[in-house]
Amino acid sequence: MNPEQLAVEGVRKLTPYQPGKPIAELEREMGIPNIVKLASNENPLGPSPKALEAIRSGLGTLRLYPDAGGFELKSALAGKLGVEPAQITLGNGSNDVLELAARAFLSVASSAIFSQHAFAVYPIVTQAVGASACVAKAHDGSGGPRHGHDLDAMLELINTRTRLIFIANPNNPTGTYLKRGDLAGFLRKVPEHALVVIDEAYFEYVSEPDYPNALEWLDDFPNLIVTRTFSKAYGLAGLRVGYAVSSLGIADLLNRVRQPFNVNSLGLAAAAAALSDDDYLQRTVALNSEGLVMLAEAMVKRGLAYVPSVGNFIAIDVGRSALPVYDALLREGVIVRPIANYGLPNHLRVTVGAVRENRVFLAALDRVLGL
Repeated sequence: MNPEQLAVEGVRKLTPYQPGKPIAELEREMGIPNIVKLASNENPLGPSPKALEAIRSGLGTLRLYPDAGGFELKSALAGKLGVEPAQITLGNGSNDVLELAARAFLSVASSAIFSQHAFAVYPIVTQAVGASACVAKAHDGSGGPRHGHDLDAMLELINTRTRLIFIANPNNPTGTYLKRGDLAGFLRKVPEHALVVIDEAYFEYVSEPDYPNALEWLDDFPNLIVTRTFSKAYGLAGLRVGYAVSSLGIADLLNRVRQPFNVNSLGLAAAAAALSDDDYLQRTVALNSEGLVMLAEAMVKRGLAYVPSVGNFIAIDVGRSALPVYDALLREGVIVRPIANYGLPNHLRVTVGAVRENRVFLAALDRVLGL
């Protein structure tokens, strides 16, 4: 028996998501100590102290299933965001709710739209359910931020088969963002048969005055889904907690395909506690802002181009194929992310780390590039 022949067509042709290399894997392969990982946009501060305390308090309940409805976390989110608990769909990371949207609204008879250089999960979830993918060319730098979403190009791809439009704001891996007026104007032109998923995984990091909070548009656009995560600014990547906020009708449909107990009990408790730690979030954002400036200035000093970012990472053009540079950095004990799979073969995506981690990366980059 060949199991490949039994799989659905979309899965047969699917290339799995490639995560950043784990520290333990590099240690096993090369025996390198004191590795610096700047590959997966993780928070260098680690979790909030309040989240850690909630985890410790919850250890005694691990024999029990988690609250399948996530009452406490939904209540905390509703109070923080100004929405109804029933508008929230919880996920095992925001990747989970992106897949829920695909499962609920896409089929072999429909299509999804997303941008060139956008998050790799969009094509994966689209292909997995057998839907067609329509990829809009990104800006070339003349009509908008280079490598960023071209909303006019996305509008041109909408047809009667379109059911989902994925927009990452800010975008991963480029760090580019869409302005409030531009994105609102786009939403007004999208027909009601197409749902727009605005992925705000890096929302908390952005301080630009013209950056929108898409949750404020939910009443105006009933076809809108907004997704966020606790994996980035809240430092809970290892617990996998994300969520979507939408209309009551869309949330009901998403929850119909959501697996029971898809968020574990420690994740639920830690996320609810993290929401209340404003001091921690402020320190996270401040550290990231300083780190972005540090890395951007370092690239200018070295004569290396980069994509201006508002996330917690920066995409650097090393002026050659980035894969050998990535491999050489691994041998220096530094893990970053090559992004040829995003259509940027000369770029490395580098997470903003703590000051020491950024310095270790820069020193290793100088040695590898001979600067």
